[in-house]
Amino acid sequence: MEVVHERCCGLDVHKKTVVACVITPEVWGKARLVRTFGTMTKGLLELVAWLESQGVSQVAMESTGVYWKPVFNLLEAAGLNAILVNAREVKQVPGRKTDVKDAEWIAELLRHGLLRPSFVPPRDQRELRELVRYRRRQIQERAEEAERIQKVLEGANIKLSDVATDVLGASGRAMLRAMIEGESDPRVLAGLAKGQLRKKQAMLEEALRGSVGLNQRYLLARQLEHIEFLDRQIAELDARIEEQTRPFEVQAALVDEIWGIGRRTAEDLLAELGTDMSRWPTAKHIASWAKVCPGNNESAGRQFSGATGQGNPWLRATLIEAAENVKRNPESYYSALYHRIARRRGKNKALVAVAHSLLIAIYYMLRDGVHHHDLGSAFFDGLGQTQERMVAIHCRKLERLGYEVKLVKVA
Repeated sequence: MEVVHERCCGLDVHKKTVVACVITPEVWGKARLVRTFGTMTKGLLELVAWLESQGVSQVAMESTGVYWKPVFNLLEAAGLNAILVNAREVKQVPGRKTDVKDAEWIAELLRHGLLRPSFVPPRDQRELRELVRYRRRQIQERAEEAERIQKVLEGANIKLSDVATDVLGASGRAMLRAMIEGESDPRVLAGLAKGQLRKKQAMLEEALRGSVGLNQRYLLARQLEHIEFLDRQIAELDARIEEQTRPFEVQAALVDEIWGIGRRTAEDLLAELGTDMSRWPTAKHIASWAKVCPGNNESAGRQFSGATGQGNPWLRATLIEAAENVKRNPESYYSALYHRIARRRGKNKALVAVAHSLLIAIYYMLRDGVHHHDLGSAFFDGLGQTQERMVAIHCRKLERLGYEVKLVKVA
């Protein structure tokens, strides 16, 4: 096979050790140069110095948990061209398996250009990713804690959620604090309502008539305290992320233009995608990388499962949430697309299709610096159909609903 990289190295990364196999023209055909290093900073610096002394230009490693990150960071800082590969794509022939053989196999594949590098964003984007993902975890934890508060209230027969839209709103928190302090009179608790909730005084009194014991008060106090702590954490993370996204404020504002996508979602998308779209030659490439398009699995003329596959779970979750929001606008193209597919293929596939369209739109917006232009809910009307065909379809729909249709054409 053709040799693509004459001086290369394959790394088998573990928690405590890194096995490095170097292939150079001087040792080709003989035993490989193999050494084992520790994963402490001292050991990794020795690894970098050894690779530089061997004149290595290309380094490849598997994406093993989080253990690849310190190795990759030091190699990147030293100016070595390091690539990260999916472990599934470097499986060798079953048989004898050792760390040395794994490193040799990775080096051999790299030497002949048979490895496909995974997308590793620049360091500043990786740091932004860590902040954004941590904020998402905090938001999820807050939602779980809110559910625990709801369970405690239900156990005490307090039906506040049946009347109030947000149990943790200003009115809800005032009532919870009063319960924690020992107040049990439904009239007094209902009198703490604020804003529009004051109009539901009678319903509130009925909903707040329960039996909150000492144990429930203790749990509510700890849970409300945890909620307030998480609120402060999320607010601090918002400020930190906003500061780190200032260099690409223009791109964030572009993404924020899409109806249903807010500032926080725009920050999440930019943290996962970055702003440089040149790494994906076309929109199809980014859709395939994000795994929001049908898979292709065909053999002997038979089409097998077209499952989307597993991509970046953080990006996929953000896109699906964004799709849930944008489809709520009845005048938008995304709403028409969702309902068009949901009728035939189901809601889940329709959401993935909307997420795919959103990603394509964001790709062109970031690549070309253009503003978002919604195609409108009427985009699919008459698409590929004659006027007579559309009339017949709508008439049949009305007849199935029990109506007798008589058409009179307006002059």
